Amino acid sequence: MKKKHAATVISQTKLAEGIFDLRLKTDLAAQAGCGQFVAVYPKDKSTLLPRPISICEVGEDTLRLVYRVAGKGTAEFSNLKEGDTVDILGVLGNGFPVDAAKEGMTAFLMGGGIGVPPILQLAKELNCDKKIIVGYRDSQTFLKEDFEANGEVIVATEDGSVGTKGNVMDAIAANGLKADVIFACGPMPMLRAIKQYAEKEGIPAYISLEERMACGVGACLGCVCKTKEVDHHSHVNNTRICTDGPVFEAREVDI
Repeated sequence: MKKKHAATVISQTKLAEGIFDLRLKTDLAAQAGCGQFVAVYPKDKSTLLPRPISICEVGEDTLRLVYRVAGKGTAEFSNLKEGDTVDILGVLGNGFPVDAAKEGMTAFLMGGGIGVPPILQLAKELNCDKKIIVGYRDSQTFLKEDFEANGEVIVATEDGSVGTKGNVMDAIAANGLKADVIFACGPMPMLRAIKQYAEKEGIPAYISLEERMACGVGACLGCVCKTKEVDHHSHVNNTRICTDGPVFEAREVDI
């Protein structure tokens, strides 16, 4: 059941330029899974809407949110410190289907930019051979050490400072990697390339779509994408990312 809840800040650290690691104590953690998100409310009422932030890691009674400062709301969050409280709504969305990767299979876990953090909890939950392929702009490879404790890590950087020069698809090609299933989160160009690759290889791909959201609960239709199926709410060929997603099987959506 979704509810608004006052979470307590345990800690906050800066991982890279503009990237912050916020840890919250909240009873919503008991309901959280990989690929889901929470809506975080700024105290400054002029910002009006909550900000959707993906769940990076789940503890017994804690949530770890790793986010990028992108505007006024997230800039406010970056000033939170131990002992502060912040209102969150959750848990929202449908996450990654962990049972799609069975023991004995090889899975690609692919993250790009601020789509990297949601892959961490997935890496912890999957019980199979994991190739964690993460893409960054430069040498600020935040969360790399966390991933290394949960599988084989392959890094791509746009400037070539770490790992393969290029993007996550370049890293697959450069290392001759193959998989039975793909899980991915990142910017739309990356997800389009993964969808095309998965269709060519004939393997399932589960992609988490990043989108600006208003309500976060499916009422406003502010975060829709085209789909093969008719949505029962709007009665047209689209789907609401906040409630039906953010994770979709790539063949279901037109991106």
